[in-house]
Amino acid sequence: MRIAEWGEDRPAERKGTESSGTPRRRPCCRRTRGAGGPERDDVGRRGEAPRLRPRPERPAGCGRATVRRLLSTSQSSVDPKEMRKFQLLAHRWWDEQGEYSALHSMNDIRVPFIRDTVLNMGSAYQRGSPLSGVKILDVGCGGGLLSEPLGRLGASVTGIDPLEENIRAADQHKSFDPVLAKRIQYKCGSLEEIVEESVETFDVIVASEVVEHVADLEMFIKCCSQVLKPGGSLFITTINKTQLSYILGIVVAEKIAGIVPEGTHEWEKFVPPEELERLLEANSFSVKTVNGMLYNPLTGSWSWIESTSINYALHAVKSGDQAQTSQTEPLSEMESEQCSATAGTSV
Repeated sequence: MRIAEWGEDRPAERKGTESSGTPRRRPCCRRTRGAGGPERDDVGRRGEAPRLRPRPERPAGCGRATVRRLLSTSQSSVDPKEMRKFQLLAHRWWDEQGEYSALHSMNDIRVPFIRDTVLNMGSAYQRGSPLSGVKILDVGCGGGLLSEPLGRLGASVTGIDPLEENIRAADQHKSFDPVLAKRIQYKCGSLEEIVEESVETFDVIVASEVVEHVADLEMFIKCCSQVLKPGGSLFITTINKTQLSYILGIVVAEKIAGIVPEGTHEWEKFVPPEELERLLEANSFSVKTVNGMLYNPLTGSWSWIESTSINYALHAVKSGDQAQTSQTEPLSEMESEQCSATAGTSV
């Protein structure tokens, strides 16, 4: 993302004339900048050294100025309206009985889905830390609900979110566990902002309950492809765009049952799996799995189903060397149970 220059060049001087008609000379005033150095005004006055003007430092971290700049750009997948919604609930991420209770319980199926798929893709299994050595990017990490169990499995996790309040909540909760403090780092910013510094950096990208909130889905997918290593995995969970998803996901979940706050979702931004597959395949991905998901509000639990008419989870692989894929056997039942015990979350 281009950062606006600190200061603007002075307008060009107009040439004036003396009363005699002879052109009047003006001191030559120009602004130059050395590589990486401060701005300098070179004024053509004899015997006077150029005046150095220190360049203001860029604000550190991701404060409100950064968020405003992020929202104002037309080249961002971040939707300002969506940010305002989640900003109001940033302090509620780790309340298991609160507005995010459904996301807490979703970990029971999405964490094993990610873990087992990654291991079956060829990662060497290590008891106690099955995802050791795997670099994961959690896009739209919120308060860290998914980053933490992945970190407990041994993965090196980078969580990004455009809301400073969310990152603050994630950092605070992570600090309670010294092991997680070493394995997880959170950054305030958008996916577009880290592309240049993170080209083909990550083994895995997770975007869980995110794509239905982005402003530009195609740009989002392109950025995922750029920061993912060849042969790396992309995991997405989201909501299908059907009449049933409108009735259950918005009318029932938001307006009647209050499972999530009213206004959390916009049906127009829901993504059919066919559309998502098309975008992925156009950006060097091969879709491997699409599974339906169902939430039971009476039990507060999620389960896998065949139908993708409401919620679904998708796994795609970026084109590249996947020779290891065919050589790996699925996890045994015992290994899977051992991994599940390791991934258990604590609040």
